[in-house]
Amino acid sequence: MSFTREQVVDRLNTQVSDQRPIVGAGAGTGISAKFIERGGADVIIVYNSGRFRMAGHSSMCGLLPLGDANAIVLEMGEREVLPVVHNTPVIAGVNGTDPTRDMRRLLEQVAAAGFSGVNNFPTVGLFDGRIREELEASGLGFQREVEMIEIAHQLGLFTIVYVFTPQEAAAMAAVGADAVIAHMGLTVGGSIGMSTDGAFSLEDACDRVQAIGEAALAAKADVIVLCHGGPIATPSDAEYVMKRSNAVGFVGASSMERLPVEEALTQTTAAFKATTTA
Repeated sequence: MSFTREQVVDRLNTQVSDQRPIVGAGAGTGISAKFIERGGADVIIVYNSGRFRMAGHSSMCGLLPLGDANAIVLEMGEREVLPVVHNTPVIAGVNGTDPTRDMRRLLEQVAAAGFSGVNNFPTVGLFDGRIREELEASGLGFQREVEMIEIAHQLGLFTIVYVFTPQEAAAMAAVGADAVIAHMGLTVGGSIGMSTDGAFSLEDACDRVQAIGEAALAAKADVIVLCHGGPIATPSDAEYVMKRSNAVGFVGASSMERLPVEEALTQTTAAFKATTTA
């Protein structure tokens, strides 16, 4: 079932009032979504990267020209995730920089499919350097994602957004984003995650999340601040950051479905192989 923006916001604010962390989780398959809901997630997010992640590839595939991101999310939602999720808001990862679609029409289609809200993924926020400069210069920059979120807010959809800098956080909050997720980069660990050598420290993540949260709250006093990615890979990591920043919750994708699946399948298969036949 779908939820109104007000219903989703009320559900999340109740968690905050009760001093319980908000937990959002990416679902790349129906079985992930079904059991993430059973585990008590507050929102479930469908990303195009989830299809690649649960096929054994890096989440970064979602940023490459390996398919129509918006079409993939609509198909995953309508055929896999929405049919098995009954009491949890499901959010669509929308590619807001897609120049081949009328964004208002696409967002109306997202709402009609049964999604309760949107997230800006794939996001150009994960690009930096020359490619980011050229995307921005060619009109395919982060501002397109801000404009998409503004339209979604006008349509009454819940909006939960990835931001990478205080400036991006302020811009998203200013157009009505309900929740900002301070994105710390590709999640560390597992077979296809970022190496710990390539990520900054958990202590640095606390400072970065805090700065992003402060900027968002200055622009919109009731915005919900969450954290994601980089060195924040386990429940204890998320707790560490939340206790040292203004984040009141965590959103996980690889950490919520890829890493647990890698570990469970490896251990279960090894346990069967450890049995004897005589």
